[in-house]
Amino acid sequence: MTEVPAHLGAPFAEPRVCAIVVTYQPELPVLTPLLEQLDAAGCDFIVIDNGSSNSGEIQAVLNGKLHALGFIENGRNIGQAAALNVALDKVKIHGHELALLFDQDSSIGPDFVSRMLRAWGEAQRVKPDHVAAIGPRLVEPRSGRRMPFRTFHRLLEKKETRVRADADLIETAFLITSGSLISMVALGRIGAMRSDYFIDNVDLEWCFRARASGFELYGTDHATLQHRIGEDSSNPLVRHGIVVQHSALRYYYSTRNRLHLHQQPYTPTVWRIKDTTRFVLKSLYLLAVSRERKAFWLSLRRALRDVKQLT
Repeated sequence: MTEVPAHLGAPFAEPRVCAIVVTYQPELPVLTPLLEQLDAAGCDFIVIDNGSSNSGEIQAVLNGKLHALGFIENGRNIGQAAALNVALDKVKIHGHELALLFDQDSSIGPDFVSRMLRAWGEAQRVKPDHVAAIGPRLVEPRSGRRMPFRTFHRLLEKKETRVRADADLIETAFLITSGSLISMVALGRIGAMRSDYFIDNVDLEWCFRARASGFELYGTDHATLQHRIGEDSSNPLVRHGIVVQHSALRYYYSTRNRLHLHQQPYTPTVWRIKDTTRFVLKSLYLLAVSRERKAFWLSLRRALRDVKQLT
């Protein structure tokens, strides 16, 4: 049982949780600690690999892990969204009530799982059976920046809003994939991740759909997650978290998917306005400053063409 303050009511029975780790050409010194922490915490987990050349080494890391429920080898890169859907189907088969999602380069502490379950208990007392997911506070390890939770209620957002004074939950309209604790019941009603998005904005699209379906999303400071956002760069704007650095290929997926998301009826208007400004400024910056400006230009043209293929 999870211990809770008396004013929050009776203890709740901890639901069964299974972690999912999606891998693609992972750095084993980074991936291994994550898997060891999950195993030490007694958290069941599944690793699903998208055609990594070191898949045999990943399997070797799983040897002896009591809570490793399986290694799914796709043989090729089917994308983050499709891989998550395959693994989530396995979680459902195993009968777990919650799924804890991770990228391969995320770092957690020894009490991360228990803290997330404590937050889940609070969420259920605040909004029983209407919580789609909760997420930890993200910390960008290179800059040390604590990432805020966004609501997209208004153009000029006020400081984060606590759900209730006696609960350590924060209103949010969006959670990134890594570290998110998702209700399998809610997933069944909201629907799977969009596999045709492949990688970028998969979490954003699902969260918008969850809110439109009547579910809540909460952030919490009960747990923190060290998570790198974007690629390393010597550019001071990148190092200070002002600009996120991605390859031209990632820029293609991000651009194509965000343009499609702008067209969806469940997408918040405030996000559309903010994202349009952000997208234009970032694109102008890349096309003017990047050494790979030609590659980014070709990716932009391709994204504008291919967005029509998304249904």
